[in-house]
Amino acid sequence: MEKKKFKLGLVPKLIIAIIIGILFGQFLPTGFCRFVVTLSGFFSTYLKFIIPLMILAYVTMGIADLSQGAGQLLLITVALAYGSTLLAGTASYLVSSNLFPHFMTSGALDQIAATADASLKPYFSLTITPLFDTLSAVVLAFVLGLCLSTMKGKEIGNSLYNGMSDFSTIIDKVLHKTIIPLLPLYICGTFTDMTKSGKTFAILGILWKVFLVVIIMHFVCITIQFIIAGSVSKKNPFSLIKNQVPGYTTALGTQSSAATIPVNLECAKNDGVSAQIRNFVVPLCANIHMAGSMITITACATAVCLMNQLPISLATVIPFIMTLGVAMVASPGAPGGSIMTALPFLYMVFGTTAGDTNGPICALMVALYITQDSFGTACNISGDNAIGIVVDSIYKKFILKEDTVEA
Repeated sequence: MEKKKFKLGLVPKLIIAIIIGILFGQFLPTGFCRFVVTLSGFFSTYLKFIIPLMILAYVTMGIADLSQGAGQLLLITVALAYGSTLLAGTASYLVSSNLFPHFMTSGALDQIAATADASLKPYFSLTITPLFDTLSAVVLAFVLGLCLSTMKGKEIGNSLYNGMSDFSTIIDKVLHKTIIPLLPLYICGTFTDMTKSGKTFAILGILWKVFLVVIIMHFVCITIQFIIAGSVSKKNPFSLIKNQVPGYTTALGTQSSAATIPVNLECAKNDGVSAQIRNFVVPLCANIHMAGSMITITACATAVCLMNQLPISLATVIPFIMTLGVAMVASPGAPGGSIMTALPFLYMVFGTTAGDTNGPICALMVALYITQDSFGTACNISGDNAIGIVVDSIYKKFILKEDTVEA
């Protein structure tokens, strides 16, 4: 009998890539590390070009395949994503404002900020301009998907639908043949850069308590989301969390919700989410659901205010969270995208003087956030699948009128 070939799974590959990246950054010369970062940069550029096409293909077909209730499901998904983001940010402030004052140390953020400009530069880079940005892709996908869902075979023929279906198949092939196999390289380069520049160990050695509180909040958020999803779908929430491990691990390395879409779609498939719902919800929520990033940004803003004796209260935080919940729609696709999107709005918490985007306070905020960005992203994409499970249950029970089968 022919022996079955051993195939290393994605999660072990990602873990190995993280370990190798840390070892490279810790022990190998800068020249070699820059070479690794250069290769990772090539992939990152290619990824940024593919991401809008991926969103257009998957979201369009996801909505177009919803023969019933496309508009309603879109509203439900957006409402769940925005509500989750607001609740996560509010809870983060309440926890941070009560815990951080007990262990914040003077000068800690200054030491973290010292690593902000220490990133390795690639030997050279390529510029590949995406055909459109992620927000344009989302809007175009909404328009095409909703119109195709209601008009195909009635007001128009099936040519455009078939064309988009073929386009989606092409993008799917690109993802599985190029994006997923090269993800470990991307992750290795990320951790090589972080380790060489001092970010990896600086945060653990200086503000590990803040870091730990934020990570715990992420895990609590994920657990609550999947408990709710499990209750609605009558599935075991711990099995759902187990299915999410590959997506979570991938997001830790890519630091990008959009870049994790291919793996997250597989996680949703393992959760039993129907194809049309997962292809619609997962890419959409990768761009509009930012619960993890909001937890991190709110906690970091609270820490910065406490360290610099700036006034902060729930009354100032709530408008900031509500505004950022909308503004961050344009942020996925690049590490640190959320905090860069948040910069113009930091004055709402720090005040007009301290909130100057070119000032030292905002620089401290960026440095502190970037060191924890990957965990926020991992929380984001985990919540995306929890929302997908809820939407899938609503779709089957109230729109298709199917009975939810207990898993």
